Amino acid sequence: MKKIKKVFMILAAVSVALMLPVHAMAAVDLNAKYDISTNQIQGWPAGADIISDTGVLMDADTGVVLYNKGADEQRYPASITKIMTLLVAVENSSMDEQVTFTQTGVQNVNADSSNIGTQVGEVLSMKDCLYALIIKSANDVAAQIAEHIGGTEQAFIDMMNQRAQEIGCTNTHFANSSGLPDDNHYSSARDMALIMREGLKNDDFRTVIGTADYTIQPTNMNAQQRVLHTHHPMFAPESGFYYQGCIGGKTGTTVAAGHTLVTAATRDNTTYIAVTMRAADLANSCMDSTAMFNYGFDNFTKTEVDGGSVLLPKGTDLNSLTKKSEDVNGKTETSYYFGEYLVGSGSVAQATATPTPEPTAASDQENTEGSETETAADQTAAKTEKSTASKESSETEGMPVLRKILLGIMAVMILILIALLVALRIKEKKHANKYR
Repeated sequence: MKKIKKVFMILAAVSVALMLPVHAMAAVDLNAKYDISTNQIQGWPAGADIISDTGVLMDADTGVVLYNKGADEQRYPASITKIMTLLVAVENSSMDEQVTFTQTGVQNVNADSSNIGTQVGEVLSMKDCLYALIIKSANDVAAQIAEHIGGTEQAFIDMMNQRAQEIGCTNTHFANSSGLPDDNHYSSARDMALIMREGLKNDDFRTVIGTADYTIQPTNMNAQQRVLHTHHPMFAPESGFYYQGCIGGKTGTTVAAGHTLVTAATRDNTTYIAVTMRAADLANSCMDSTAMFNYGFDNFTKTEVDGGSVLLPKGTDLNSLTKKSEDVNGKTETSYYFGEYLVGSGSVAQATATPTPEPTAASDQENTEGSETETAADQTAAKTEKSTASKESSETEGMPVLRKILLGIMAVMILILIALLVALRIKEKKHANKYR
């Protein structure tokens, strides 16, 4: 079944790719500087500036953006690309599938590319591959996953771009499955947050992204265990940048991309996603992400509404928000605004009219008996009449269909018998007259 689904996904991705216009070289302006646009919202808590070129803090449940510094500006993602690779992989494969390495993956085994030293013909489970993809950031594994699922690496890349469009990414184009440098490979902080948000809805994705340590057992071509430990400082308890409540994420770095970081953290039933792009070093990425997380947890509360939730600056009353409702596919969808800024939504099914039941004989009887103007004699007569009528009705209208049919047959048989008796009687009279 999964193989059939995979084929259909590949065909769909190729179809979409053929219909899309050819992407030109990305116009990524690495010299541009951006302000914190959310600080311009009247009454909105002010966030401190971060060192990274761009960044965003998003609520994982609602998609509400709490902090925005150039969140829609294109930057090179580097290895945080592998978050999308992971998402497409868990949606189109099973953990127990066997992946045989070919030259497609092994060609990325070199000193300049993060890898786990795979060889042509080596077999790993998909589970092993996914953990190596995220924990070790293995580029050889990324390429081999792509070929295994897509048939070709390019077909898988087409699937990545199609999925990005479905999620709502508007400033993203993938040119490979690993994040290796390519001018036509770019994304934005908001788009990467949307991809992470979508991934957290998938149990397998959440498990892999939330694992700090994993061991790959010996394979058919490697007698040694491969012990993997997270590269993400905010997810490593021994790190000076460890963040309490961090549930995982992904690091990335190339010369053009600088340092990129995607991180998710949970506190008080609220999960935030922080993305930073193009920092000078990983320490800056971690400090920027920590600053955004603290800003979110310290300044906002999540409030439940009918069919959803909203993010409110602390001290803000729900009644102060502006509401806009519309009917969509039998549901009433309500958007909530802080001024003109969207802070959440709710969706509830529209109520359907319940038909008024017609009065029954029993209810009529109750109404009659309850009348204060009736005399005892009238009440008795009414009861008797209704009882008789009820009995007669039950013997006719309430009679089962099969019983009615049987009674009809019996009536026909009786008529036939009577006819036979009459005919026999006539015949006897004729016979008697003949011999008189």
